[in-house]
Amino acid sequence: MAARGPFRVSEAADDLPLVGVRVLDLTRLLPGPFATLHLRRLGADVLKIEAPGSGDDARAMMRSAEDVALGRPSLFFRLLNEGKRLHRIDLAQPAGREELLALARDADVLVEGFRPGVMDKLGVGWPVLQAANPRLVMASISGYGQTGPFARKAGHDLNYIGYAGVLDQIATREGELAIPNFQIGDLFGGTQAAVSGILAALLSAQRTGRGRHVDVSMTHVVHEHNLLARLAVEASGRSPAPGQDLLTGGVPCYNVYRTGDGRWMAVGALELKFWRAACEVLGHPEWGERHWSLGQAVGGEDAMALREAVAAVFATRSQAEWTAAFEAADCCVSPVLRMDEAMRHPLFHQ
Repeated sequence: MAARGPFRVSEAADDLPLVGVRVLDLTRLLPGPFATLHLRRLGADVLKIEAPGSGDDARAMMRSAEDVALGRPSLFFRLLNEGKRLHRIDLAQPAGREELLALARDADVLVEGFRPGVMDKLGVGWPVLQAANPRLVMASISGYGQTGPFARKAGHDLNYIGYAGVLDQIATREGELAIPNFQIGDLFGGTQAAVSGILAALLSAQRTGRGRHVDVSMTHVVHEHNLLARLAVEASGRSPAPGQDLLTGGVPCYNVYRTGDGRWMAVGALELKFWRAACEVLGHPEWGERHWSLGQAVGGEDAMALREAVAAVFATRSQAEWTAAFEAADCCVSPVLRMDEAMRHPLFHQ
């Protein structure tokens, strides 16, 4: 059974929604290439353009000894650029710029991830591209946007989520920060925001005949979507304390618990009906009456005391045993899987 991707679309290649859309991909590393991979999976024809020489830095990133022996780029590069056509252009040369402009005249989308100002310096910025093809959609993915005091500042994912107020929220009750192995700024702020903007601009171009320049600031996108922390500041004038809010560990019904074999269970029984059902499985139905919706103070003494009691029960059985126990309960309790387990899980093979 084939694994499904992030979008449920027809499997017929000629029935995909972006068939006939031509994309020029000038991006490197992660956010841009993943965005154009999404477009390719939706049916677009993607031409990846690299500079002469080493090309995209992803070719060498995490390259294995076997890759080197076989003379192939890294798995990182191969996965992100699967199904794309590859081409080399030296944009530092007049002939290279003319070649890109010729390609842009027949393209629908151009995606770039240089620092702001680089495309203009190369002679192929938005005004030039728009003049060559008024219907073209150009997407620029950068850390801090095309304008403003940070526009040309260097950064990576950790910097973006740090500025956006997100990294501060990924913390223990003691305030110890965790570095997530999920690139929130790159993949959400960059990849997904670019795909969304490109699709909207393509629709507009179809209707009006005019292209658009989509300016994606990874930091601004993540900051805008840091919604619950923003609401807390608006309501109280302060950022939420780590581990003490409704969705960060301040209630026993929405928490993570270590099992007897050192694994974890995720309890997302936020609604009262789910919490009561979970307490039945835990063997303590009386706990179902201690819930935030019934007046239990979020992050308060009773919530923290009950969390410890729930943790003691989870510690008595293995993750597999608890998974089986909750299987039929339908109360938002699930195992915390490692990535190798998730990749084998039936959820991703249906």
